Amino acid sequence: MIKCVIWDLDNTLLDGVFLESAGEPPGANAELTAVLHELAGRGILQAIASRNPPEACRYAARALDHAFAAARCGWGAKPAAIKAITTELGLAADEVAFVDDDPLERAEVSFSLPDVLVLAPGDVQQAAAWPLFSPPVVTAEARRRGELYLQRRARREEAHAFGGSRDEFILRSQTSVRIGAAGAGDLARLHELSVRTHQFNSTGTPVSEAEFAGLLGSPDHRVVTVRLSDRFGDDGLVGACIVATLPGGPGWQVPLLMMSCRALGRGVIDGLLTWICRAAQVAGAARVTLPCVINPRNVPLRIALTGAGFRTSSQAGTGEVAEYVRDLSQPVDELPSWVVS
Repeated sequence: MIKCVIWDLDNTLLDGVFLESAGEPPGANAELTAVLHELAGRGILQAIASRNPPEACRYAARALDHAFAAARCGWGAKPAAIKAITTELGLAADEVAFVDDDPLERAEVSFSLPDVLVLAPGDVQQAAAWPLFSPPVVTAEARRRGELYLQRRARREEAHAFGGSRDEFILRSQTSVRIGAAGAGDLARLHELSVRTHQFNSTGTPVSEAEFAGLLGSPDHRVVTVRLSDRFGDDGLVGACIVATLPGGPGWQVPLLMMSCRALGRGVIDGLLTWICRAAQVAGAARVTLPCVINPRNVPLRIALTGAGFRTSSQAGTGEVAEYVRDLSQPVDELPSWVVS
């Protein structure tokens, strides 16, 4: 899925060249503006990479009536600008499309970043109908994705200026992580998370709403949701896991754990793993086992598992499953104060 479209400005989003306009800057291109708003409504982020002064980005935001998730205006190479945007937004290159009217710019990006989908402005309307731009489900959280990334930027800027530790900043931000049972109203968002999450996804396989619905009624399974908010805004449902609690079994198994990258660095994944281990201890389980498919994207999840005391003896290769096990005879941390269950 394409998660972000990065646009050029001159003769692309704008009907003309910003620096060559006499007096009044060029207006927004009506057709591309309509496509931009349509894609944003599907939860696809919008960004700018343009050889222009910073005021061009600010003008484009006003002219198109859209708050862009990221913008790079300057005189450097377009591939460098695109790399900076993907890093800022936590995206992989193959989750990004780039639109530019200049064939040389398009060729440079295609050569330097072959995983980026490169499009000419005339191709965008047709491309918007491709499956890559058509998420199977669009939830309220998805429609707010641009707004949530702006909140993320404000949070990061304040964190950068903050002199204390990460945990102190989490408390200062009035972070609230709410862990609880999933309900029928969560099914669409759970399916969406299974499709969209990669860095924190133990299987990498989409799970349908019907499959989640079946688990809600299972006596041997729990579907657990994670909701996140702080004083910068409410992120909504950002993560979930499935827990298999087989009666009489030696331990709990977690067949699926998934979380949005928006939760990265905010104490959420650590809080969820601690909650799972403590709940399993209370239920009398001797261990928690979490099978994880090894792939290049879920390295952050595997690092978090190791940090939470999970260990694997498997030498699984890419595409294979490694079983991460947490021995509950060893001490389990207390739940952080910002986690409520």
